[in-house]
Amino acid sequence: MYAVSAVVMIWVQVTSLACCPIAQYVAVGTVTGHVLFVELTRKEEPRLVHSVHLYQVPVSHLVFDQGGNVLITGASEPHIFVLDARPSKAFEVIGYTVTIGATVSLSTQFVKESKQIKVLVLCDGEKEERKNKEHKEGNVLLLLSISLQQVTVSGSCVDLHGALREDVLHSCVYETPDYLSSCVLGTRKVFGYCQQKKVLQIFQLPELASKSSSTEEPLQLTPEKETEGHPLGPAIVNLSPHQDWLASVGRDGLLRICDVSSLEIYVQHQCHSSWLGGVCSVSFTPDSQTVITTGLRDGSLVCSKLRLKTSGNSKANTATQYRLSMVESFEELILSENPVLSRMTDLELQAPHTPHTAEVSESSHVTNKDESNMSQPSASSSHFTWLDEKLDAVLKEESQQFAGNRESIRNGLKELRETIQAMMQENESLPDMEKLELHEFNLDVEEQKRLQAEGEQEVDRVRKEIELENLAKRYQREVLKKEFWDQMKVKGKAIKAFHSEHEVQNYPMKERTAKELEELHRVETIRQTELSESNLQQETSEEKSKPPVEGEEKDEAEGDAAQSLALTGSLSPQCGGFNPYLYSQISIQTREQKLNQITLLQDVIYKVKTAFNEEFEAVYKQKEQEISRVRDRNKRITDIMTELEVQEVLWEPTLTDNERPERALTVSDSEIKVEKYLTPEQMEREEQQRKEEEQRQLATKGDNIRDRALVYMMDGVLELKKEDILRMEVPQPEFMTKPEVQWTEEERRSYKEYEKKTKELREEQEKYRKILEAEIKKLQTSIKDATQGFDGTLSKLFEKKVKSDMAVHQEELKIANLAYSLMIEEEILNREKHLTYKLEMARILKNDMGDGLKRHREDVEEFQKIYDIAVADDKLLDKGFRKEFADVPRYLVDQLYKLYKRRPRVQRFRTQTDSTSPSSIRPLLGQAAAEGSLDMMKAMEELDAPEHMPEDLDLPVWERFCLARRAKVESEQQVKMKALTLAEMQAFLQNRTDEDENLQMEIKTLNNELNGLREERMRFCRDPMVQIVIKQGQVELESGDFIADYSDAVLLHRSVVEELNSVIRALGEQKIAGMIERKEIRKGIIQQEWEHKRMTMQMEDLSNKAKDIQRLHLNQEIQEYLSESDYDNRMSKQVSALEKTSTLQEKTYQKKIENCKKLIKQLNRQAVLKKEKCAALDLQVVSMEVAVAERRKIYEATATEESQEDEVKQRYQDILRRKKLLNLAEAQTEELAALRAEVERLRRKTFPALTPLKPN
Repeated sequence: MYAVSAVVMIWVQVTSLACCPIAQYVAVGTVTGHVLFVELTRKEEPRLVHSVHLYQVPVSHLVFDQGGNVLITGASEPHIFVLDARPSKAFEVIGYTVTIGATVSLSTQFVKESKQIKVLVLCDGEKEERKNKEHKEGNVLLLLSISLQQVTVSGSCVDLHGALREDVLHSCVYETPDYLSSCVLGTRKVFGYCQQKKVLQIFQLPELASKSSSTEEPLQLTPEKETEGHPLGPAIVNLSPHQDWLASVGRDGLLRICDVSSLEIYVQHQCHSSWLGGVCSVSFTPDSQTVITTGLRDGSLVCSKLRLKTSGNSKANTATQYRLSMVESFEELILSENPVLSRMTDLELQAPHTPHTAEVSESSHVTNKDESNMSQPSASSSHFTWLDEKLDAVLKEESQQFAGNRESIRNGLKELRETIQAMMQENESLPDMEKLELHEFNLDVEEQKRLQAEGEQEVDRVRKEIELENLAKRYQREVLKKEFWDQMKVKGKAIKAFHSEHEVQNYPMKERTAKELEELHRVETIRQTELSESNLQQETSEEKSKPPVEGEEKDEAEGDAAQSLALTGSLSPQCGGFNPYLYSQISIQTREQKLNQITLLQDVIYKVKTAFNEEFEAVYKQKEQEISRVRDRNKRITDIMTELEVQEVLWEPTLTDNERPERALTVSDSEIKVEKYLTPEQMEREEQQRKEEEQRQLATKGDNIRDRALVYMMDGVLELKKEDILRMEVPQPEFMTKPEVQWTEEERRSYKEYEKKTKELREEQEKYRKILEAEIKKLQTSIKDATQGFDGTLSKLFEKKVKSDMAVHQEELKIANLAYSLMIEEEILNREKHLTYKLEMARILKNDMGDGLKRHREDVEEFQKIYDIAVADDKLLDKGFRKEFADVPRYLVDQLYKLYKRRPRVQRFRTQTDSTSPSSIRPLLGQAAAEGSLDMMKAMEELDAPEHMPEDLDLPVWERFCLARRAKVESEQQVKMKALTLAEMQAFLQNRTDEDENLQMEIKTLNNELNGLREERMRFCRDPMVQIVIKQGQVELESGDFIADYSDAVLLHRSVVEELNSVIRALGEQKIAGMIERKEIRKGIIQQEWEHKRMTMQMEDLSNKAKDIQRLHLNQEIQEYLSESDYDNRMSKQVSALEKTSTLQEKTYQKKIENCKKLIKQLNRQAVLKKEKCAALDLQVVSMEVAVAERRKIYEATATEESQEDEVKQRYQDILRRKKLLNLAEAQTEELAALRAEVERLRRKTFPALTPLKPN
């Protein structure tokens, strides 16, 4: 077990987790799309130091590369983000890339030599037909190659939107033939798990240049090797840090560690239960010696230490060496990054206001934004992702870049709008004949019509969508209502207490079907017959025995009643669930009895629930009555408060939604928070109905003179009620308006009578008011007592509900035990049938094999006789050789005998066969023997040649010898062939005999297993599980997950255990008292030590002060103080001198202030004069502006008349000016021509004259 050392609250559900290898922090992915960074440099105080919002969907994948350089994130959308993993870089987002589909699996490989990070992404390929599956799968592999140097060093690795450039990120796309649920990247290999085939696959990545995933078709991969996977999937695979082990986990709860090259299973361990969903994730520790798994629904984390056999020790050493090398390479980074991490400030996260996380969209809305939304108000910044912020920055930059153009366009539109508005105002002032219609001012009528048509189409589309959605919801409501409301005989509801949150629910029940009732009737009939037969047998046996005494019968009846509750195993008889046909738990043995008992127990549960529901309905009606009474009493209290003119809020109990579940099927107008939309026809209809209702009310209110007189004279009643006493007043006499001195004696007497009546009325009103107040208190007390009494009744009903739940659960436990026993019995029967079938088949095979074995044995015996005859004949040929050549000399006979025994060397053939029948052996043997005989005969022909004949031997004798030798050879060949055949037949017989013995052993084993299984079945039937109700408090320990073995248990009386517990408690109290006393003594010792230390420190302080005083340095001021006898007089002189100086400075300051005040007054006077001058000038400016305006109007009025004359004069002056300029141009042209001629003439004068010399 592991203890929790520290906790950091992040207030949101966690979806993924990853640990950084170069710094002590973890990256946490949340369901809101945030990635949180938790610092762990101090394990007791984890801190949240950074947060970044990347997605609008949960972050499902977080992976650090093996070098700890970057953090890769993935989710159920096609965006993958790359973050700098170093705290010194503040975990900045480097960039992102877009994949083919949602990320199913994510893994990395860090190539240390080339400083590249390989990222393998398993995508779902956006297959719509697989989107709704519970487990995500994909068949598209995207291999990304990221240059670490360009990403972490270069600052231009992304574009304006934050996407990684193509020269930084290279990608290759592969496609697998089957869908994978998980995959991991190895060294040029990919390991994946296919749930469809339930196999673990290895793919070899081809050596190809990287290519873009968007421009070329994906490469097809074929599994290089496959091995059997997990029985329950989908499975998750993970690679060890040293790349030699592959771990796989599945929904079966199994953890498997395999070799990456051969996929041979090293370790297989059951980490989690398959009933609770199996394993959710798996991870290796950096040394690859420990595997950590998390359960899917069991809420557990299992840490497994690997203990490998001899074959895996070398790889374990390799993993340890790899871990040490990584620690050495990361040491400098850890020492530099951890201090930066510890200095980061804490990040505070606010707790959410609602327990549920807001729903997130399926894809980031930033990719769907349009430029037209720039001017719209944006959402809260807390919902902005990193992509949103990037896009906003780009849009702001673009808006700043084109701000001038936008402003000019807006100004143009503004001027155009003002012009059109001026035209419309001018149009309003024109006569009706000259006025234009408003639609004629539309600049683009077609665009307006198009927008109106699009708006109407959009409204129709939305209306249809809403109508279809409402129709689907109504259909779903009807289906749910029919299934879970209409078919319920007893609707589920609750009763809530008046003065607490206590609530009791009933048992929702369906009507039992005719099939169930028929089955119950059949079982009860069977049980009734069985009980009748049992009673007859019991009466017959009792008649033979002596009848018991009456007292003994009564005692036995009481004992049986006391034991019946415990032996029945439930409290159902006390809760109205008694069924006389139930079997005794001990007497249930057969399968039919168990099935009948289950049916009867279900009837008992039904009766228990029905009995409780009846009591529930009675209490429910009682609450309705109590609420009605409370309302009546509150109505009376309200009337009394109205008479007493008291305003107080009364407690009005109502039934909650749980008490009235039918409210969920109807919608009241108060639940609709938006205003109801009415069509014009509906509004007109409602207005007509309202007018008709007003006319009808006016018609009913006729001029009733009697009612008006009754209301005017007696407040609408014919007799005075007692309740009107509080409103009564004694009429004041009229003479009281006069002064008291003018009253007469009669008026004075009338005044006394008035005062007396007033006093009596006031006393009567006070008395009546007290009566009403007492009635209010009585009514409130009665309401409180009645509601509290009902709460007590509800508490008793709750106790009854608890008891009924216990009875129901006990009966359900009985049913579960019976069902389990039926399942076990079914398995035993199936096993028994299987063994019986195997035994029958083995016996049939044994009989067939016995007949064949007998036949084969007879064949072997017969062939043995044939072989013996052949051997005897061969021996006779050998013995008759000398007799046959008796006429040949002895020395020649000896030579011939040697030649007779001589045999040529020929190749020998050996035949081996695995055939199961001797008939198949003989053709092979005959063929081999025939081939051997032919070779022997050919060789014998060479020996029969005359050159082998001995000397002195006649040729006829040699020919006779050759014939005899050939007969001998043929006989030997026949013997050899029969010997070989006999050996094969004996071997075949031996094999058959061994098979017969093995079959006999198998039959014996099957008989033993079958007998054992039958004994187990009989023992299981005769040893049923009995459920016993034990009094609360007698069960001291809960049963654990171990096998109960009571073979060495001891039965003790309860008093012995209680005495032992009291002794243990007394000794424990003594020990605690001794420990407290020892603690107090220890505390006193520590206090004395502290006091001693304090006094020691005080001594040191005093000695240091004494040393400081001794070594005190005396300055001049202190010396003067010590040497001066009248130091106070000297100080007083210095003070008086300083006071004089201060007084002089104050006077000088006051003079400067007065001078400044005079200057300020002078400047104020000048300012007043300037203001007056400015006011005069302002008046002149106003008059001049008026004059200018008048002159401008006059000029504008006369400008139209003088414009033509001015234009004529201006044109004439232009013609004259042009003519003068033309004349001037001609004159200047002539002058220029003359000047050019003069220049040419002068230039020629400067040239030398080269005339030829004449000869003398």
